[in-house]
Amino acid sequence: MSDPRIKTIKIKTGVVKRLTKDKVMYEKEAEQQEAKIEKLKSKGEDEFNIRKQEEVLQETLMMVPSSQRRLQKAFEELSNIVESEKDLAEDPEYLAAVEVLEGAKPHIPA
Repeated sequence: MSDPRIKTIKIKTGVVKRLTKDKVMYEKEAEQQEAKIEKLKSKGEDEFNIRKQEEVLQETLMMVPSSQRRLQKAFEELSNIVESEKDLAEDPEYLAAVEVLEGAKPHIPA
């Protein structure tokens, strides 16, 4: 029978991987939106269109801290599991979890 700890590690690894991707995408989307707004301003577009695009930017920027908090929490949970289950160090799911944690570290504030 499969170890339930492995299943937990696999689920938490998926969560950290997805939340890291979400955070990166929100940040990238915000940069793209800022560039779009600058382009609209330089073209002399209608103020209404520019304001609408700025609203879209603000909505995107509000999602970054939210995704940051969720990622931080999931990262800590997975880190704690990895620390407490060192006896599973040979398991592929454990190794994948360690790899995902390393990949997520740059996106976690110090």
